[in-house]
Amino acid sequence: MCELFAMSSRQAATVNFSLEEFSRHGGLTGPHKDGWGIVFFEDDDVRIIKDTTPASTSPWVRFLEDHPLRSQIVISHIRKATLGELSLKNTQPFTRELGGRQHVFVHNGHIPGIQDPKSFELGFYRPLGTTDSETAFCVLLGRLQHLWLASDWPPTSAARVEVLRSFARDITSLGLANFIYSDGELLVAHGHRRRQEDGEFGPPGLHMLIRECPHSDRSFETTGLTVAPLDQRVALFASVPLTDEPWRPLAEGEVLAVKDGETL
Repeated sequence: MCELFAMSSRQAATVNFSLEEFSRHGGLTGPHKDGWGIVFFEDDDVRIIKDTTPASTSPWVRFLEDHPLRSQIVISHIRKATLGELSLKNTQPFTRELGGRQHVFVHNGHIPGIQDPKSFELGFYRPLGTTDSETAFCVLLGRLQHLWLASDWPPTSAARVEVLRSFARDITSLGLANFIYSDGELLVAHGHRRRQEDGEFGPPGLHMLIRECPHSDRSFETTGLTVAPLDQRVALFASVPLTDEPWRPLAEGEVLAVKDGETL
């Protein structure tokens, strides 16, 4: 199965990101060797890097280590292909514009029923590739479209989160449905089930860690993050804990919305 990683922070931070540890899972210490990708939100747009080679050997991971990027929202994915050939169009994260914002989605699981047009309407958006994950993203955008194109723009956080909750409830009936989504302001994570170390499928499908860094007079480095001398709060999500810190497992079906590192 794939693995997910995301960060939401009060102040822009680098994610050298446990990037080293996370990328090891992409073909070195884990079987997720079918490509990887990462998105950094910046100025209402995104910087995106995707590669079909394993993250553990990708030159783009080395590039990011040598050229660290700062962002308040970062989303990443390492792939173990279950549906769709090895190609960039099937590599996550997936991005689309809606309502003048970039929207980003990553999914871990298998939900083939999402591609049944009788049950899940695509609306305006169509997938470029052949994965169930990208189809799910297009379905989600179709449900969000009326909010983002309404006259009272931008939509409220509560309205957006309710659409995400309803979407999560619907797709969990199809299979394994861990996902992370962001519109550049909110980051929303849904934990479901995934294959555990004993080979059985069950919760947790995602873990969360909060780091708080009080104001200081100088920069310092903590595991995976370089923090400027500012009051900082960081929310991290990962399929499996990336450090020995107290990561909290999300309950099956739990949806969390985060803004600037704060849980809403």
